[in-house]
Amino acid sequence: MPASSKTDPLLAKAEPISNSGSASGIMYLRREKKRKEKKRKEKKRKEKKRKQKKRKEKKREKKRKEKKRKEKKRKEKKRKEKKRKEKKRKEKKRKEKKRKEKKREEKRRKEKKRKEKKREEKRRKEKKREKKREEKKREEKKRKEKKRKEKKRKEKKRKEKKRKEKKRKEKKRKEKKRKEKKRKEREEKKKRSGSFCSRREE
Repeated sequence: MPASSKTDPLLAKAEPISNSGSASGIMYLRREKKRKEKKRKEKKRKEKKRKQKKRKEKKREKKRKEKKRKEKKRKEKKRKEKKRKEKKRKEKKRKEKKRKEKKREEKRRKEKKRKEKKREEKRRKEKKREKKREEKKREEKKRKEKKRKEKKRKEKKRKEKKRKEKKRKEKKRKEKKRKEKKRKEREEKKKRSGSFCSRREE
């Protein structure tokens, strides 16, 4: 057995074809060994390459997933931000609405109060006017009554005066009549006394 076959088990197992062709058989085995080694190495390289590819793919997938996850996270954040802004905007809108409503209510209340005040003022003025009118009426009535009484009094006075005048005239007339009568009586007496004197003289 050759010395080189000590390290190679294939060569140790291999049987020589013939005494003359032992060298070519060894060459063939060596070539076979090399070819198998090459094949194994190729296979190993391919496996390594495949593993590397798989690893890269895995890495890429991981990266992609990470990117996707980040994108999702970013979108979620964006969505939440949008939601928050929307909520804030709605809140603002609601507050604005509430404030406007409050303002409107306040305005309405003030308007109502103002109208009430105006109405009260009007009522009060009306009352005052009514009172004034009543006062005026009363005053007018009083004045008319006074006038009427005055007129009555004057009428009474005038009648009294007239009556007194009449009485006075009557008295005067009676006095005159009496005086006239007296005068006539005197004259008659004088006449009589005169006729008596003349008769005595005769």
